[in-house]
Amino acid sequence: MQSSKFQFENTQGEQLVGRLDFPVNQHPHTFVLFAHCFTCNKSLTAVRNISRELTLEGFAVLRFDFTGLGESEGDFADTNFSSNVEDLLQAAEELKRQHQAPAVLVGHSLGGAAVIKAACELDYVKAVVAIGAPFSPSHVSHLLDDSLSELQVRGEAKVQIGGRPFTVKKQFLEDIREHQLGECLERLKKGLLIMHSPQDKIVEIENAAKMYQAARHPKSFVTLDGADHLLSHKKDSKYAGDMIATWARKYLTLPEKEALEVEKEVAVRLGNEGFTTEIMMGKHSLTADEPESVGGNDFGPSPYDLLSASLGACTSMTLQMYARRKKWDLQEVVVHLEHYKDHIDDAQETEDPKSKLDHFDRIIELEGDLDEEQRAKLLEIANKCPVHRTLHSDIKVNTRLQD
Repeated sequence: MQSSKFQFENTQGEQLVGRLDFPVNQHPHTFVLFAHCFTCNKSLTAVRNISRELTLEGFAVLRFDFTGLGESEGDFADTNFSSNVEDLLQAAEELKRQHQAPAVLVGHSLGGAAVIKAACELDYVKAVVAIGAPFSPSHVSHLLDDSLSELQVRGEAKVQIGGRPFTVKKQFLEDIREHQLGECLERLKKGLLIMHSPQDKIVEIENAAKMYQAARHPKSFVTLDGADHLLSHKKDSKYAGDMIATWARKYLTLPEKEALEVEKEVAVRLGNEGFTTEIMMGKHSLTADEPESVGGNDFGPSPYDLLSASLGACTSMTLQMYARRKKWDLQEVVVHLEHYKDHIDDAQETEDPKSKLDHFDRIIELEGDLDEEQRAKLLEIANKCPVHRTLHSDIKVNTRLQD
């Protein structure tokens, strides 16, 4: 995903910093505003993974650091739940001014409670997603249990949250105790998706039940079974992103997909981290990656997997086209492929005895009422599919730098 810096001022005139992630074609159909968890920041792995899944489906996502966190200015000790909601409202208005109003708000943990509050103030928001969110913002006060007496006496205390030190003031406790989500949920009148893990030990799943009970329809619940509170495993954050993208479409008016306006018919993009690669082919998109064993995230097939898939797809299409023309009873084609490199059989006669040749092992299953002659003919036809011929022909790749 392509990401650009996004800055705006909070109500105190301090600069807040975010990243605005775009889909590969640079033309998002919908803007999403993301609120991170308590004391987290916009670069949390789960936040980035969810954002990536959304951009792959055509959304643009603004993820920013609340006041006093990450790259944003301000003193965290002076913030509270109310200021977080104000930051969200400011971010939404600035996104509206610079690009387009966010139609979807997504929040994680305390950020989930904050987006619900903010959504009640923003008419243009169509859908809200709360991930591992507390029913009452005061739920986070348990993180301060060891410092409650000091807070009462001194008015502030140093606390350890997630292994990092933070200064929290008494006003923070007083503020979160004033906020309840019940009334807001009852009048939300927007699509609401509640996502929660039964194994969440930080914010128990009973919070999701209370939230669901308090909200009116339309409302949905998706379990994040097996996930921890921070969605530390990429499979959990990736799943959450996939589900949000699919669910949100119910509440959005999306345009027809347009072909990608680029010089060539395929566009491929990779940023400066990892190997997760976005691919656009006309109106279609997919992701390529490398396995974890070579430093990738395994979010998609490898380049050679895609090459094998191309050969398999072309093989199955060619066989069905031929069988249909002949009116043969070919019900189904399944092509199994494996790519590997191996030494050339007559390597001793080559200039480089260590040279290797690309091999594609292809096994074809044919289902249907076919006699042996028909099956033999289809095997012959498989070797004539266009991609097969391309792989066996002389190939020239013309490469130049974009002006």
